[in-house]
Amino acid sequence: MKYDFDTPVSRRNTNSLKWNVGADELPMWVADMDFRAAPEIIAAVRRKCDLGVFGYSVVPDEWYSAVTDWWKKRHDFDIRREWLVFCTGVIPAISTVVRKLTTPAEKVVVLTPVYNIFFNSILNNGRTVLESRLIFDGKSYSIDFDDLEKKLSDPQSTLMLLCNPQNPGGRIWTPEELERIGTLCLRHGVTVFSDEIHCDLTDPGVSYTPFASVSGEIRRISITAVSCTKAFNIAGTQSAAVIVPDEFLRNRVERALNTDEVAESNVFAAECAVAAFTEGGEWLDALREYIFRNKKAVWEFIEKELPCISVLHSEATYLMWINISGLFPEGCADSAALAAFLRKKTGLYLSAGTEYRGDGNNFLRMNIACPLSVVRDGLDRLKTGICEWQRLYPKAISAADRQPPLLSE
Repeated sequence: MKYDFDTPVSRRNTNSLKWNVGADELPMWVADMDFRAAPEIIAAVRRKCDLGVFGYSVVPDEWYSAVTDWWKKRHDFDIRREWLVFCTGVIPAISTVVRKLTTPAEKVVVLTPVYNIFFNSILNNGRTVLESRLIFDGKSYSIDFDDLEKKLSDPQSTLMLLCNPQNPGGRIWTPEELERIGTLCLRHGVTVFSDEIHCDLTDPGVSYTPFASVSGEIRRISITAVSCTKAFNIAGTQSAAVIVPDEFLRNRVERALNTDEVAESNVFAAECAVAAFTEGGEWLDALREYIFRNKKAVWEFIEKELPCISVLHSEATYLMWINISGLFPEGCADSAALAAFLRKKTGLYLSAGTEYRGDGNNFLRMNIACPLSVVRDGLDRLKTGICEWQRLYPKAISAADRQPPLLSE
């Protein structure tokens, strides 16, 4: 293979958020990868470092053409240059839009379970989360459109946050599903902010549909945030593109991002994005193949070694959504307790699904964007921890009886 994804990169003692853990702990939680960035991106950073001057930066014309060319080539979506606004990240963009396009106490609709920081962006700005829970059939998620329309029709609902592809479950919403969402939002006067940061991390041969590409009318009520940072593992460079086709809405969003001071590039952000989108395609395709092999390793291991749990067969992201409800009495699953237990007993650090609301109490989230040897280490720890959990807390024991000994250990 041209690119080396097998050799572990030590990130301990590097001020890494993910790896700021104990010496014997294995972090497989926050969504960043343990792979070195594409050589073309590293070269772009080196050129800037060799210059030796790190002053204020502007967003160059190359950034606009890199984004528009990538989305045309990769996703068959024509984006006009004037639709684009630079931002320091998807979450800053979401928080700004929540703050500037809604008023205090208004409701923001989300499909849950969903990326937990959505809730922070809503609640920290004095707005109310209005959940429409996804339907889980034991294998995958679908949208309860009757419930969604009920939530969107609430007079206090003015904004919807959409995650496309969905984090944590890895669902890619179909064009038909996106059209139904958009039609309902048009009917009830709701603007849609679509977070599409995971769109380039689909399984090999699998594509996604940008929400704003569904129809001209739906495009008019859309705000989309995209970024190279997730797919190319450069989240620390802090950049995103906010796509707003409607001129009136774009003027409001652009003014809001500027007044919140999140519309200016740091010294590396634009250069890294240009390198990623213009030169990083081959690396990304190799990465997607590698992550898919990791996924298959997880599916096979859990099916063979841990039939008491299961994992969704996702279509996108490098996040495994693991159903642990079978370890608990019906209706009593507690992923936060199990995640804490696994970390204490084995050092394996996973995300508790409760953070994502909806039915997240039934799930753990595992980040497998790391060398296969590390994935296997994580799976071995998972097996050890779950076997110990089952020994100490048989499924027949109620949650109330289980909790005291867990906390006292």
